[in-house]
Amino acid sequence: MSNIGLQVRQTVPSIDHIVAEYATGYIQHVSKATEDIVSAQHINIDEEMGFIKELLINAGGVETKVSGLIKSLTEQLSTKLQDNMSKLEITGDTSKRLLDVNLLQSNSKRDINTSLALLGATHDIEHTGRKMESRVDKKKLEKQERKIAKKVAKRNNKFVEYEASKLLNSKKEDDYDSFFLEINPLDFGSSAGKSKDIKLENFDLYVGDGKRILSESTLTLAYGRRYGLVGQNGIGKSTLLRALSKRELNVPKHITILHVEQEIRGDDTTAIQSVLDADVWRKSLLQEEQKLGERISEIEALRAQFDEDSNEVKKLDNEREDLDAHLQEVSDKLYDMESDKAESRAAGILYGLGFTKESQGYPTKQFSGGWRMRLSLARALFCQPDLLLLDEPSNMLDVPSITFLANYLQGYKSTVLVVSHDRSFLNDVATDIIHQHSERLDYYRGSNFDSFYATKEERIKNQRREYDNQMAYRKHLQEFIDKFRYNAAKSSEAQSRIKKLEKLPMLEAPEDEKAVTFKFPDPDNVSPPILQLQNVTFGYEPTKILINNVDLDVQMNSRIAFCGGNGTGKTTLLKLLMGQLSPLDGMVSKNGRLRIGYFAQHHVDAMDLELSAVTWMSQTFPGKTDEDYRRHLGSFGITGSLGLQKMELLSGGQKSRVAFAALCLNQPHILILDEPSNHLDTQGLDALAEALNNFAGGILMVSHDVTIIDRVCNEIWISEDNTVKHFPGNIHDYKKHILAAADIAGVVRKH
Repeated sequence: MSNIGLQVRQTVPSIDHIVAEYATGYIQHVSKATEDIVSAQHINIDEEMGFIKELLINAGGVETKVSGLIKSLTEQLSTKLQDNMSKLEITGDTSKRLLDVNLLQSNSKRDINTSLALLGATHDIEHTGRKMESRVDKKKLEKQERKIAKKVAKRNNKFVEYEASKLLNSKKEDDYDSFFLEINPLDFGSSAGKSKDIKLENFDLYVGDGKRILSESTLTLAYGRRYGLVGQNGIGKSTLLRALSKRELNVPKHITILHVEQEIRGDDTTAIQSVLDADVWRKSLLQEEQKLGERISEIEALRAQFDEDSNEVKKLDNEREDLDAHLQEVSDKLYDMESDKAESRAAGILYGLGFTKESQGYPTKQFSGGWRMRLSLARALFCQPDLLLLDEPSNMLDVPSITFLANYLQGYKSTVLVVSHDRSFLNDVATDIIHQHSERLDYYRGSNFDSFYATKEERIKNQRREYDNQMAYRKHLQEFIDKFRYNAAKSSEAQSRIKKLEKLPMLEAPEDEKAVTFKFPDPDNVSPPILQLQNVTFGYEPTKILINNVDLDVQMNSRIAFCGGNGTGKTTLLKLLMGQLSPLDGMVSKNGRLRIGYFAQHHVDAMDLELSAVTWMSQTFPGKTDEDYRRHLGSFGITGSLGLQKMELLSGGQKSRVAFAALCLNQPHILILDEPSNHLDTQGLDALAEALNNFAGGILMVSHDVTIIDRVCNEIWISEDNTVKHFPGNIHDYKKHILAAADIAGVVRKH
């Protein structure tokens, strides 16, 4: 097998030297594998050479010449394999051997289940034959193959989609386990003593087609602190979280990261098992422990078949020694992560997020999107990563679950970075605030949201004052320079001022955040009774009652918030009030002149996103001119060209504003709002709260946002135990009630 490199270059003269070296090294590796007693039993010469043939053809080789070389190599390697196997049968292999991972590999072919994957090793060649490591620099190989693709395209005078080396194309379709281990490789070495603080300096971050969202920024996260990341909608907060979660920013490798962004996929896995499986380290270590135990048992059985002094027994003893050492490492790692307490901890987290003991055993495919999002959150809390990234976690949660989550995070020992517009949640959770704006990150250390909001205004005033003073000073210097620059008597003074001007730091003018306004039109008067429920009972099936014997009276000055767990009938109650559902028993009465404006939680489903806001409103609520619709949209912050763009281009908060504008077109007497705060940023929430307080009609609201409930509502009604009843206190009293109930159950206290 001499001169392999020369044969490859002669067969494919145009081959890039990096690819040639790679192909040569691969063939030599296969040749050496034929001499190894274990590798020789697993190697498939035809498949290995088939891969090399495909590689050389893609690198620009002529198929007939490449086929001739491959045929010759296949014959040589096959002959060598047969000869070596014959010799090995006689002499045996007396060398000390480490555990060969292929002996432990399962039929699933998932590399996370192998010892090498657990040790952080990479397998860059993956096919049906032997897995072999390569020392080729992937970045260089990728660069060279891009060049080859261009050469092939140029030669054929057309764009050709070049198939890259399997070394680069070996990544499987991402699943959670493989992605988790790729981002958080399991290291059996100790990370004790390594700092888990994060400091990323002078980085730029882009989104989409080169739009820059951060410029020369510094991100500093101290271990054990909980950071609230705030800023206007569309400023790039979620993009920053995704860049951190994929290690697109240079986060130290020993820091584990987990990002809660999307709901899990539903399948037959139970909810509790889904949470347990989220800790891929624990799952993989348990699988490895089982496989190591099985192999040790096999060795004991095999050992009894040979004489004590035979070569076979020596080989088995060597392997057993390595297996015992690795098994001890696995056991120590499982002990450190308290694997034996995993199930009780997972059950406690699920219970706190609203999953009953019964529902924890349901398959995940039975849960709706909102409940699957809760499962994703539970999985993240269970894993306890060093850096936990949460993107609007409260959007899919009810008040009890948000209260539990906030209380849980207050005792979280690692670092948390959370994007949220829920002021109360940030007040409860955040130890520091990071304000993202103007392509920069400003830090408010030791601040919750309220103190940040107060400090921010003062900081902006100081920045503007400093900017204005410097601009006035610059103008004064420049006027003197322009006047006396060419005056012989004053030229030295002019030069002095030029140097002063050059030394002044460049200050950027503070950006004025655009004001957002909402305005609900005042309705005409109607005489009571306005809207009443009298002894109302309802269930979607007569045998399954959802709410029972409810009495409720809504007046023009009502400010009512409905609270309770998801699935307890809050939205159902709203539909009964609007007449969309009929009660099984009792009566719903309302004034004949009453007009109701309804904001649905999933309001986007009712919109044609291919249309502009003006066109959609004119088609859905006809009778006015386009100018009237634009003026009306403007009162909810949809100004200028926003009303004429396709709604699919609008942010979630902007779509919500369109929905608010639409519900007010008939000048309603009563506003019924189902989760109105979702997708709105801080300014939008402020504008909404102010507009609701100024509204002359009645308000009924289902919301998880404690702040907006506290600012708008003066009555709390809770839905629990198959009924809806008035709660004697405000929303903060209700949160204390929830935590007290959780303490009695032992959920918060224990976990």
